[in-house]
Amino acid sequence: MEAEYSALRVGLVGLGLEAYWSQFEGLEQRLRGYLTTVEERIAVPNRQIVNLGLVDSPEKAQEAAHRCRKEEIDILLVYVTTYALSSTVLPLIKRAKVPVVLLNLQPERSIDYARFNAMQDRRKMTGDWLAYCSACPVPEIANVLSRLSIAFQQVTGTLEPEHPCWQQIEEWLQAAYVVHRLAESRLGLMGHYYGGMLDISTDLVQVSGRFDVHIEMIEVDELSALRREVDEEAIQSKIRSFREFFTVGEDCTEVELNRAAKTAVALDQLAQEKRLDLMAYYYKGSGIAENEDTMSSIILGTSMLTGSGLPVAGEYEIKNAIAMKIMDLLGAGGSFTEYYAMDFERDVVLMGHDGPGHVGIAEDKIRVRPLEVYHGKVGNGLSVEMSVKHGPVTLLSVVEDREHGFKLLVAEGESVAGPILEIGNTNSSYKFSVGATAFAESWNANGPAHHCAIGVGHVASSIKKIAELLGLKAVQIC
Repeated sequence: MEAEYSALRVGLVGLGLEAYWSQFEGLEQRLRGYLTTVEERIAVPNRQIVNLGLVDSPEKAQEAAHRCRKEEIDILLVYVTTYALSSTVLPLIKRAKVPVVLLNLQPERSIDYARFNAMQDRRKMTGDWLAYCSACPVPEIANVLSRLSIAFQQVTGTLEPEHPCWQQIEEWLQAAYVVHRLAESRLGLMGHYYGGMLDISTDLVQVSGRFDVHIEMIEVDELSALRREVDEEAIQSKIRSFREFFTVGEDCTEVELNRAAKTAVALDQLAQEKRLDLMAYYYKGSGIAENEDTMSSIILGTSMLTGSGLPVAGEYEIKNAIAMKIMDLLGAGGSFTEYYAMDFERDVVLMGHDGPGHVGIAEDKIRVRPLEVYHGKVGNGLSVEMSVKHGPVTLLSVVEDREHGFKLLVAEGESVAGPILEIGNTNSSYKFSVGATAFAESWNANGPAHHCAIGVGHVASSIKKIAELLGLKAVQIC
């Protein structure tokens, strides 16, 4: 991805009424100060704030609208500082054509009634009240936008930094960042579907159109060709990286480490050449020895890519690569997982998967183990074993939806300590507030594929906002 496009561009505008400025001394300056407070509060690295100023007339709204298009903003925050006419904001929102969040933020939790009523000058009293009047025009603006079928969101609160509204604003901006980054992402698809897994098949038109990702089709032969050119120095350098990144067991032979390192070097080069941001792969590999050698030694390399922000999903699970990318962009990690079993004694669900694991969410350093066979697949070699950090987790599945193409299915739970299956896969025990049985039945009732993405922390609120911005439905189980 080109660096200049990675930052989220946030349009910020304050709404006011020009007629007030000559009537109430100091009101305009006071409201501009409120707008500056919002700008300072939301400014973080990798986020560009385009402050459109205080718009108080239809003419200024038009000027701000043109600037929105010129600046290519990704989301528009409309701070309703006082009463403002709906005709003032409509041209701006219509021309900007980006998601809109109305900010109904008054300066404090309540007016100091005693101070206010002690004023002797009724003009000053009215001017002071108007500085608290954010809530007044929001119904008018919402009415107009609703009648025109223009989607909008709203956040209500105060300018006080401890108010929970700021968490909501930050979640909307994080959601917009995820949507923005998806639209700049390149999804590499290498190989083909795992035969018989009908649930993971999907429509690439929907994938590209709903998430705005570019799809790059890749032949396994391309990776094998790159692998032929890897020299011994690069292999040894990658093995050193393996030993830093993973816990490599003594039972991992030099032959297998060399095979995995050779593939990992080639995989890094492929990802760079194709400018990939996420990837899904599967290839049976039988019949062509070189390709089988490539694909049976790919797990360590794909795990390192996943941990570096380029999530890789096995079994050609395109939808889950997107789910993993969403979780990663939220800072939650995002690792490939599925049901392993249910433990009714502990009321937990065992989940995990073979293939790539995410180092950012591992309870301990990822362990590398040799496997004599990849169950259900061709070949053998090195695999990774890890458990997800104990504590809050979120599961995300991108699910086909007849009406909107996809929906986002989400559940919050806990990764809990306990015995795991030491089979060279990622695996953990998860506890849910509704219990293991109700979780499984509710999750399955929504028709997801059997894979999902697991991340640390409770981020369902942000995921639901991402769905809103994408025009998709979101369903939270727990």
